[in-house]
Amino acid sequence: MTHLDLSGRTALVTGGAQGLGEGMAHALAAAGARVVIADLQDDLGEKAADALPGEGHGFVHHDVTDDASWANVTTACASDFGGLDIVVNNAGIEITSLLVDLDPDQVRRQLEVNLLGTSLGIKHAFRTMRPEGAAGKGGCVINVASVAATIAFPGIGVYSATKSGVDRLTRVAAMEAGKLGYGVRVNCIYPGLVPTAMGAGLANDVASIGLFGSPEEAVGAVIELTPSGRLGEVSDMADAVVFLASDAARFVNGVGLPVDGGMGM
Repeated sequence: MTHLDLSGRTALVTGGAQGLGEGMAHALAAAGARVVIADLQDDLGEKAADALPGEGHGFVHHDVTDDASWANVTTACASDFGGLDIVVNNAGIEITSLLVDLDPDQVRRQLEVNLLGTSLGIKHAFRTMRPEGAAGKGGCVINVASVAATIAFPGIGVYSATKSGVDRLTRVAAMEAGKLGYGVRVNCIYPGLVPTAMGAGLANDVASIGLFGSPEEAVGAVIELTPSGRLGEVSDMADAVVFLASDAARFVNGVGLPVDGGMGM
């Protein structure tokens, strides 16, 4: 489908060394985009970039919580990788805890990575993509929220709050970009539970703090809440990102797209 062809575009994917981010990077590359993977994990990031289909991809060491790191990675995209048309703010962390047992340092860490990291990603995407920016052709930003932003699942209160914040950031960013003539669409997706390392860790954690009898019971509870009757797959999320990045979504702006099998409806 020609509307899903991303040839000639450069995409930046944070947290792209593994999990959902790696799958998103692969799908964007398969659709024709030149992909830059940005991550703290150098070895995994280099391997993930080398494994992408097509040519011209790369890896840049990147800390999403650091403003200077964002300036560096977006400059690198514009100068070394042909521009910047797509930014996927995927990097995130989840630390399971009952609210009664919160560790302030763990709260701050989730706020920094999930909320500050996404905010800085929007900032530097706008600065690079707007007409006077180093890339200057507009584009799109896709933020990765979570079904946790739309449901009340126990044990992930702070994570849920950060992902709700990502949703609000997305909508305000879309409005600002439109009002200021940046030519940048901003959307987010709400992934359901996917059995990546993070997803498996969540199942183990909610069992270990006594919310479920076992990780398998926790997974079963999620499936029970999901009309589609299964967990999500990396490809489900990756395909949604390709759609939002493509011309097929050219009039889709300021929305959150659930990719959760109906769990959050």
